Amino acid sequence: MLRSSHTALDFRCYRPSFPSTKHTSFTIFMDRSSTNSFKQTLSTTSSSSSSLLKQPPQNRNPVLACRALPDTSPREDDSAVHGSSETIVGVLGGGQLGRMLCQAASQMAIKVVVLDPQQNCPASALSYQHMIGSFDDSAAVEEFAKRCGVLTFEIEHVNVATLEKLELQGVDCQPKASTIRIIQDKYLQKVHFSQHDIPLPEFMQIDELEGAKKAGQLFGYPLMIKSKRLAYDGRGNAVAKSEEELSAAIAALGGFGHGLYVEKWAPFVKELAVIVARGRDNSILCYPVVETIHKENICHIVKSPANVSWKIQKLATEVAYKAVSSLEGAGVFAVELFLTEDGQILLNEVAPRPHNSGHHTIESCYTSQYEQHLRAVVGLPLGNPSMKTPAAIMYNILGEDEGDRGFSLAHQLIGRALGITGATVHWYDKPEMRKQRKMGHITIVGPSKADVEKRLDSLLNRESFDSQSAVTPHVGIIMGSDSDLPVMKDAAKILAMFDVPYEVRIVSAHRTPENMFSYASAARDRGIQVIIAGAGGMVASLTPLPVIGVPVRASTLDGIDSLLSIVQMPRGVPVATVAINNATNAGLLAVRMLGVGDADLVSRMSQYQDDMRNEVLVKTEKLEKVGWESYLNP
Repeated sequence: MLRSSHTALDFRCYRPSFPSTKHTSFTIFMDRSSTNSFKQTLSTTSSSSSSLLKQPPQNRNPVLACRALPDTSPREDDSAVHGSSETIVGVLGGGQLGRMLCQAASQMAIKVVVLDPQQNCPASALSYQHMIGSFDDSAAVEEFAKRCGVLTFEIEHVNVATLEKLELQGVDCQPKASTIRIIQDKYLQKVHFSQHDIPLPEFMQIDELEGAKKAGQLFGYPLMIKSKRLAYDGRGNAVAKSEEELSAAIAALGGFGHGLYVEKWAPFVKELAVIVARGRDNSILCYPVVETIHKENICHIVKSPANVSWKIQKLATEVAYKAVSSLEGAGVFAVELFLTEDGQILLNEVAPRPHNSGHHTIESCYTSQYEQHLRAVVGLPLGNPSMKTPAAIMYNILGEDEGDRGFSLAHQLIGRALGITGATVHWYDKPEMRKQRKMGHITIVGPSKADVEKRLDSLLNRESFDSQSAVTPHVGIIMGSDSDLPVMKDAAKILAMFDVPYEVRIVSAHRTPENMFSYASAARDRGIQVIIAGAGGMVASLTPLPVIGVPVRASTLDGIDSLLSIVQMPRGVPVATVAINNATNAGLLAVRMLGVGDADLVSRMSQYQDDMRNEVLVKTEKLEKVGWESYLNP
């Protein structure tokens, strides 16, 4: 008990060799007479101790240097947790996913501790604490769980029996151990989802060569052969193109003793993915559907949103939602899907954790998949998963060579990326470079799919990126003949005044209908957001974009025919219009449409209106001052 005659002195011992553990706090209680003596002693030794700690480590007194050794006991200050959640999140695995979880946690004032066998794993430098140990080691996982409020995963290949034991003891695992058991065995995963009526490629277990041959006769060739466990990034998959190749494919996977099954080849045209977040209250939110492109079975490029119809997006989201609903526990899940030639969506597999297909969400979505996973497992409200940018593309930095040469090539790519507008580099800080190893990723965001793909092409092809010439037009001005140009040029002048990028094209519905069709069909994917057209009815029937028709005065009927062609468009084909020959108003209307998502344009439009008002007031004042005769005859 501290008496009034005693003084408390607080100290912190800094651990220079282990920055992630920061320091150890302790308190000494002593009476006041001893306190003064102790302070005097500290005063006389502080300068020598300070200079000693500035020496190289090999010259320091090991006691004064206070080198901390890794231990498994909780720190004394773990009981005082301050942040958006008082729950300490324990992550099994400290790879790049764990690293990005730690980055998101630091922004939310959430403490994340990791268990990983590598002392310098990617997450070690950013975690609140790193315990060195295997996430497949029962003793290590049990000891690790003691310092966590909730246990989650960045890799599903963990000891499930230990998790089930810990859950019986009251340890909070999210997602649940039952989910991890289902997911880590791909055959069991297929059985589970088939029992919940989720569309899958046909599959069957094989235990010997004759069974594999029967599967080939049933499903046909090529035949996909897969390992049940420890299969990811292309590992654990082999393709037999004929019965003669079965033995070699099975041997490549380690033989039947490793546990194999086969899948009927899915004739997919695209690989899609959906990141799904599930809260502790079982609320579920889905991120936009993305397209994934693989290189040697490793995810190489992710395009968001996927370039598929709304119907396909809806179907993919429904399959992903249903799959995650059948599992237990909170967190982020990645659902990988096949889009087949006949428009079917088939589930490929599910990962119960953040995933490569969701890296882009850090820059492109209101809530990244990493922030979302933390929100979910600790019980915070789920965040908005929608995109805050029209388009994004993610490029995995895979090792192109071994060792130093591989690092040099990766760093050259990073250097080029830093000159690309909208590009963000993520480096995982892995100590060893190997071919095809994931070393980092680059995300590029921009106003359209075409724009971000163009920027990625310039990055990969080592082309200089001219941000001015690469600006994507936001407005397309089209006309059936150059005779309309003297009128339509006024729309271009307005757009130039407001610094809105635009393009001017001659697209005749009568003389070049194929050009009109291709222009209208591709405009949205190219980044066009509004079309200003002479008349414009036919264009409006071919594009989901807003179309502003400008009735142009011809040699006969004074433009009335053009106006009537616009206002008499049938239901379902809307075309906005302005007065005859008034392309100026068409330009202003386009600016106002774009201003819905652009605060700067709204502000400039308000200034434009103020300037027009002031111009009228100046004219009014002059008229009153000089009279109408002098006003007309200055």
